[in-house]
Amino acid sequence: MNTPLASIHRSTCRQPSLLPSRSMAMDTYYYSMLFVLPPILYMSYHLTRILADKKKPTTHGLKAHPLLGHLPAFVNNSHRFLDWTTELIVGSPEMRMGFWIPGMRTGIITGNPADVEHILRTNFANYPKGEHAIGMLEDFLGHGLFNSDGEQWLWQRKNASYEFSNRSLRRFVVDVVQAEIADRFLPLLRRAAGDGGGDGDVVVLDLQEVLQRFGFDTICMVAFGHDPRCLADGGVMEDARSEFMHTFGEAQDLVVGRFFDPIEVSWKIKKWLNVGTERRLRKAIADVHAFAMDIVRARRQSASVNDRDDVLSRFVASDEHSDEVLRDIVLSFLIAGRETTASGLSWFFWFLSSRPDVVARIADEVRAVREATGTRPGEPFGFDALREMHYLHAALTESMRLYPPAPIDSQSMCLGKEMAYVQMKSIVANVLEEFEVDVVKDVAGGGVPEHVLSVTLRMKGGLPVKIRRKTEAY
Repeated sequence: MNTPLASIHRSTCRQPSLLPSRSMAMDTYYYSMLFVLPPILYMSYHLTRILADKKKPTTHGLKAHPLLGHLPAFVNNSHRFLDWTTELIVGSPEMRMGFWIPGMRTGIITGNPADVEHILRTNFANYPKGEHAIGMLEDFLGHGLFNSDGEQWLWQRKNASYEFSNRSLRRFVVDVVQAEIADRFLPLLRRAAGDGGGDGDVVVLDLQEVLQRFGFDTICMVAFGHDPRCLADGGVMEDARSEFMHTFGEAQDLVVGRFFDPIEVSWKIKKWLNVGTERRLRKAIADVHAFAMDIVRARRQSASVNDRDDVLSRFVASDEHSDEVLRDIVLSFLIAGRETTASGLSWFFWFLSSRPDVVARIADEVRAVREATGTRPGEPFGFDALREMHYLHAALTESMRLYPPAPIDSQSMCLGKEMAYVQMKSIVANVLEEFEVDVVKDVAGGGVPEHVLSVTLRMKGGLPVKIRRKTEAY
């Protein structure tokens, strides 16, 4: 019987299909998804949670986002990185924070004393700078003391430590500092103070810039016997800014900027394309290296190298190092001494503006040292005299504890610590002996000055002050 159903049946039998029907395929697909999708979603969810937990900081209030990590928080707070991380560390019971940003490595920032001792002392060898950090600085600093690890770092450290413990270098440092104070720094302050008749003839001086110029002059003299004359004789500052100082500072700030780039690969792309900040950095590094190499080669050819006391001459005299190694050593010393004392002193003079009792005690101590050594105001302080200024030493130390010149701590005890104290104590003693320093609070905003974070902790906008001669006589 040819019923429709039979026709369909016969047609189906005569033309068998090797594939399931569309409805059967869709049913199979849905059933597969029903069994497969939940496990995938479950595993994805928990994998995300596990990754988030692994990257989760030990602080409170810092949220990690899937895929983005802590990038949003980093971008929002990059302009106040030091304040932001300090707030998170203070809010953490462990006094540390961890972070993770795509394209960058996981990092930990700690203010825990036990952590610091573990990293910098107990297990120092386990915490090298690493290829990642060294690679970011290598085109600028090469493999000098501040950009090396292992044996390479150790021999530089030992050699530098030996040189800094040398009595002749110590005397040389004191002589350089005292000459800069007597011939340039104090005359500049006297010019700024006018005749002392009142505020009408007193100019506003950026003390931070003056101290930066002072510091660069002295570190260049100590490191490689070159006087850039950032402060001119007689206290003149106009047109005295060293081109080398400006170029070196630009290179330093730009290379440090790589560490604060939220997407690390971006600076590498700019470097490869030679555009933007990386183009400026390449030019600055080339100029700095050329300047330093000229000095190194000239010193090698100098017949008086054995009679000079600067650090470069001491390394050249050993005849053990290539020109490139000597260049890297010199640049490391410049990094260490370029702005650290200027930063420490800027914050110290700002502190003193609100603590007349501390100013009075320092002045009394300076007067007592004068009497004990039989010297008169205006005469240079010797090394032994400076060592007797214990209260001033303690006051400077406390100021640097609150506002450290190098807030992002590096490894090991500072080799130039004694040199830095010589410089800072000499400046403060001479200034407070002759002048009163008034911070212009309306320019500074009346509160804590805003800072700029680089290698050192600088004041944004400088430290505007008025200098007045003291009326009392010592």
